[in-house]
Amino acid sequence: MIGIVLAAGEGTRMRPLTRTRPKVLLPVADRRLIDFSIEALVRAGVERLVVVTEYKAGAVEEYVEDRWGGEVELSFVRQGKPLGTAHAVYVAWREIEPDEPVVVANGDLVFDPKLVERTVKEHEGVASMALVEVDDPSEFGVVELEDGYVRSLVEKPDPEEAPSNLANAGVYVLEPEFERYLEDVKLSPRGEFEITDALLTAAREEEVKGVPQDVYWSDVGRPWDLLDANEWALRNVMDRPEVEGIVEEGVELRGPVWVAEGAVLKPGTVVEGPAYIGPGCELGPNCYIRPATTLVGNVRVGQAVEIKNSIIMEDTNVSHLSYVGDSVIGAECNLGAGTVIANLRHDERNVKVVVKGELEDTGRRKFGAVIGDGVKTGVNTSILPGRKLGPYSATAPSTVVRKNVPEGKMLIEDGVLVDWDGRG
Repeated sequence: MIGIVLAAGEGTRMRPLTRTRPKVLLPVADRRLIDFSIEALVRAGVERLVVVTEYKAGAVEEYVEDRWGGEVELSFVRQGKPLGTAHAVYVAWREIEPDEPVVVANGDLVFDPKLVERTVKEHEGVASMALVEVDDPSEFGVVELEDGYVRSLVEKPDPEEAPSNLANAGVYVLEPEFERYLEDVKLSPRGEFEITDALLTAAREEEVKGVPQDVYWSDVGRPWDLLDANEWALRNVMDRPEVEGIVEEGVELRGPVWVAEGAVLKPGTVVEGPAYIGPGCELGPNCYIRPATTLVGNVRVGQAVEIKNSIIMEDTNVSHLSYVGDSVIGAECNLGAGTVIANLRHDERNVKVVVKGELEDTGRRKFGAVIGDGVKTGVNTSILPGRKLGPYSATAPSTVVRKNVPEGKMLIEDGVLVDWDGRG
């Protein structure tokens, strides 16, 4: 069986994290987003895999080759101009010229691999699509079924007009003859060639099977979705906990904790699982890592630091007397001593975050900051809930981050920004 993984998009709603890395390489537990789709396809019987790339394609291709090259026959194709999901699939289709069913998956999902296995098993007709129940259909493509087959598909309907609560899960099984629907699809109102339009046309002319499933699935679209996915992965998909690094006397590990090779935990450190401490990390002395935290690799956590429900990427330093709550922090950052990332509003309402210029409700009472790569905070910096700091930005000592800090700027006092050459 042949598989296609779509990994070409920029992931602009994940800014500032995707300003410096492809979305599909964002970390979740001990892996990257793209690993969930690839692993699920391989488990379902895919022996040849085509990965469609474009944005920061080299990084995606290098990672996938290193991680999966020994387990599945791999090839890569670059989409070129981003013209939509149907176009991306068609670019890969021409590469493989399939004579057997093709399994397609978006590369930025986190889900139970059973979702792909069941969709393959129950596949009928010219195409099948995995479906999942969602609470808010207005965020997704919503499918109406009749006798198990797709009758209609509406993109992001108003809640009162949604035909069902079954969302398109971004996983499809396509027969070779589906190619004509990819070739004939028309531009959508968004100016893209959408695979959902091709599927709907196929459903009208032939049969497209819908496969509803009650499994974990997350369309990781915004930074706070990473935290939900990270907690689920730590609790459900990791191998049995292992301690491969150095745990010194006086360290306490509570619950499932993974300590990778090369990590060092110093006396007085407490880690409550589930938590993943990546290779080369150095913790303590006397720091406190709370549940659902992932330290990706070479993260330095200093004296009397507390970290809760957060993802911190490679080579970042969290200096002594700091607090990080419910946050996502990029690579090569330095949080100065006494940096506090607040995660709860005084009125205890949901935290809101600016996404693509619009203020969005995270749905979370507790959410901290989203910090891009290479950020430096001055000592005693305070960051209010839901704030973003762009890559290679900075704060002066004793500042309060009340508004987002753009890339390449330093906040020197309330509302005052100056240019900052954060790349050194």
